[in-house]
Amino acid sequence: MEDLYRIWQDTGLYNFEPGQAAMLGVGLLLIYLAIQKGFEPLLLLPIGFGAVLSNIPVAGIAEDGGILYFLYAGIKSGVFPLLIFLGLGSMTDFGPMLANPKTLLLGAAAQFGIFGTLFGALALNAVPGLHFTFKDAAAIAIIGGADGPTAIYVASRLAPDLLGAIAVAAYSYMALVPLIQPPIMRALTSREERLIEMSQLRVVSKREKMVFPVVLIVLTAMLLPSAAPLIGMFCLGNLMRESGVVDRLSKTAQNELINVVTIFLGLSVGSKLSASAFLRTETLGILLLGAIAFSIGTAAGVLMAKLMNRFTKAQVNPLIGAAGVSAVPMSARVANKIGQEENPHNFLLMHAMGPNVAGVIGSAVAAGVLLALVR
Repeated sequence: MEDLYRIWQDTGLYNFEPGQAAMLGVGLLLIYLAIQKGFEPLLLLPIGFGAVLSNIPVAGIAEDGGILYFLYAGIKSGVFPLLIFLGLGSMTDFGPMLANPKTLLLGAAAQFGIFGTLFGALALNAVPGLHFTFKDAAAIAIIGGADGPTAIYVASRLAPDLLGAIAVAAYSYMALVPLIQPPIMRALTSREERLIEMSQLRVVSKREKMVFPVVLIVLTAMLLPSAAPLIGMFCLGNLMRESGVVDRLSKTAQNELINVVTIFLGLSVGSKLSASAFLRTETLGILLLGAIAFSIGTAAGVLMAKLMNRFTKAQVNPLIGAAGVSAVPMSARVANKIGQEENPHNFLLMHAMGPNVAGVIGSAVAAGVLLALVR
């Protein structure tokens, strides 16, 4: 009987705690949303499964010596987010942005959500039970850039204990772009503005596309070195794509490398969704602030486009300003969809890709600024 009791003590049923059961439910919910609803499946599925694995009692999968513990070293060191940026750069076409450089302003404006949320997080300290340091607030604020790898990179540097909640919030709101952005876009624009047709973009030469990533990393190195790791890997991937001399490397970065790293990144983030780390009052605050950050970023991009129209002859459809958040390419597709609802012959996708790509650069720059501020 003693042996049977000892075996019973080693089972998961005996060691289950209410918090672990709740987090298993969270993990299964993420898996359901990824499979059934198609919400960012490439990351929500491994994150959800990582949450399930890390909350299995006794197994110690996410503890010292477990596989998820060792995988997390890739996030702690910053390697995984940087490799994701390498892959993203190799898949990115800067052509639409270079063809219409004004869209850089739209990508920059969308980053207001980040800095607005920074102060919002600090203001939440007035709420009993909530306490965010300046580092915590900076890590939470980056959710507004709608850039998952950047959010993970900054959180791993500034607030590793909040990494799970920040990552889940960032990718959840990215997945909800088609639900969150359209009401804001419609509320801030008139029908006449949504009907604006933009002229066809000029053809960008191969030389321009090759020179741009080199110029970008040089400027970053001189002006904001703290953003150099993210922007540097992004530029390297893009240069491999545009140079045409390392197709094997470019295709590897676009496919095998980014796929493998995405699996490891998702599982590592899931390892931080333990009951003790996630089931806290601060988590609710992070989820709320993430929604506010994303909404502010969307609104700022639209309003910047409206402002630009007051000073330029070539009118910009304000809908493409919402693509300034760096949820590539989903927010650009949403802008195109809303535009075509008003005019089926109005094609905004390529125009929206300009601020969309600019938003990726903008969120990396904003991350560099935040990292520099808290040193």
